[in-house]
Amino acid sequence: MKINRLLEITMILLNKGTVTAGYLAERFGVSTRTIYRDIDELTLSGIPIYTNKGKGGGISLLENFSINRTLLSTKEKESILLALRTLQAVQYPEIDTVFHKLGAVFDKLPINDWVEVDFTSWGTNPSRDNRFELIKQAILERQHLSFHYVNTLNQRSIRKIAPMKLIYKSSSWYLKGVCVDKQAYRIFKITRMKQVKRLHETFDRQEYQVLEGYQDAVTDIHRQPIEMTLRFHPSMLYRLYDEYENNMTQLPDGRYEVIVRYPYDEWIFGYIFSFGHSVEVVEPGWLRDEIHNRLQMMLEQYKADARNHS
Repeated sequence: MKINRLLEITMILLNKGTVTAGYLAERFGVSTRTIYRDIDELTLSGIPIYTNKGKGGGISLLENFSINRTLLSTKEKESILLALRTLQAVQYPEIDTVFHKLGAVFDKLPINDWVEVDFTSWGTNPSRDNRFELIKQAILERQHLSFHYVNTLNQRSIRKIAPMKLIYKSSSWYLKGVCVDKQAYRIFKITRMKQVKRLHETFDRQEYQVLEGYQDAVTDIHRQPIEMTLRFHPSMLYRLYDEYENNMTQLPDGRYEVIVRYPYDEWIFGYIFSFGHSVEVVEPGWLRDEIHNRLQMMLEQYKADARNHS
């Protein structure tokens, strides 16, 4: 579209300073006469462009022209940069081209690299796993996905999904989509999706959006949430800031108490055990008893192993 060409010409001039009409004509696949007509339109619209003929000449913007005075405030540019950095982190198509076009905007920022977004875990190599890329492309191209999945009850299944949306919540990535067999919305944790494949079959997003549960998808299984009262040793303060922040109370003995609600499944036990001896389950009583029983079983197992190796 012509308007896109005019905008990109302006961005090129902001980035490169001076270019020739031949360069612009070749870039956009038009004649130099068309480029000069574009320049005339930009000049009439208030963009201060001038041309110098001869060796070393070309098309330029007046030196004092600044896009941040005509289009965007500093705060608006910072907001755009944050959004683009986030898209860059998930390898959104052609986002690097957008950065190139808007380079002049961000070069005017006092600190133009103030934010970096990286969703990979510490110590991981993202190039080893292309699940995220496969899922992203399937969503954009409206292709079904198939994958092997293990839910929180350790049940294994092979799923066929119409992928609708990627969700980043509580430090983890999830996929929201329609389970084709159940014709119902479900949410899957990406780290539990194995052997992910894009299928050649396509789907109609609007057709699936009318299904009940589009706004309130459930996880791969229905789980009843329970309310827990937990008390933590002060040495766990760094994790409490990470996970609870304003939802904790310091007790007279220096410990911290939090009241939380989580769906009840095996994940709860792994989560509690991750704090080692620095956490105490206060309520509910039956969960406290279950924790005690599991710790007793673990102790017996280690005693048995020690006897077998003695």
